[in-house]
Amino acid sequence: MKFIRTLCVCSAVAWLAASSFGISAAAQGRGTWTLSSVLEELDRQARDFHSLSADVERTKVTIVVNDKSTESGSILVRGDKMLLQLKEPDQRTILRTGDNLFIYEPGLKRVEEYDLGKNRSLVDQFLLLGFGTGGKELRKSYLITLLHEDKVDDRKAVELELTPKSQDVRNQISKIEIWLDESNWLPLQQEFFEAGSGDYSIVQYSKIVRNPAIPDSDFKPRWPRDTAKIKPQG
Repeated sequence: MKFIRTLCVCSAVAWLAASSFGISAAAQGRGTWTLSSVLEELDRQARDFHSLSADVERTKVTIVVNDKSTESGSILVRGDKMLLQLKEPDQRTILRTGDNLFIYEPGLKRVEEYDLGKNRSLVDQFLLLGFGTGGKELRKSYLITLLHEDKVDDRKAVELELTPKSQDVRNQISKIEIWLDESNWLPLQQEFFEAGSGDYSIVQYSKIVRNPAIPDSDFKPRWPRDTAKIKPQG
């Protein structure tokens, strides 16, 4: 479906990253991690996750034309609500509230509206991945491989490879690699590999705030009166 393809393009900038959350007691002093211990730690960290704000930068690499493009902005997440405001190079707003998804392009004076409906669980695998996702949740949707320990921006990280179990998801994204910050167990960086083309996206985060107070009003659709509303079909 068209909206699923659209989501896969925008979702790479929708996953959140590290926070200022301190090192847990279980994580202190740990030298070598196993896949089981990493997933257990993610379960512990997920219990205290409620919301997040961050700046985000996404670089899309298109293999066939050897091209790189970068877009940046800010993101808010609380529960099943998400507000992504892209500022560079072109302004664009992506708002998700429950089953509703809006993509607003001020330059075109239009907003596309999607009803996620029965595809909500499929979409959540992309839009909510990394938003305090626990280890048990990851196991439900992905085959998980622990790759190795690495450093991202001088921070120690554990790298995981996630292969979607769903064929529908694999038709869009063949795999995801995530670098988890060992100090807080949220992603520092993610790479998303598109199926077929070999194209991929690198997402990085900064100015992270864990569990900020975000009012409902921040997730209200607000467009100028002259904005054209479009509901794509199929």
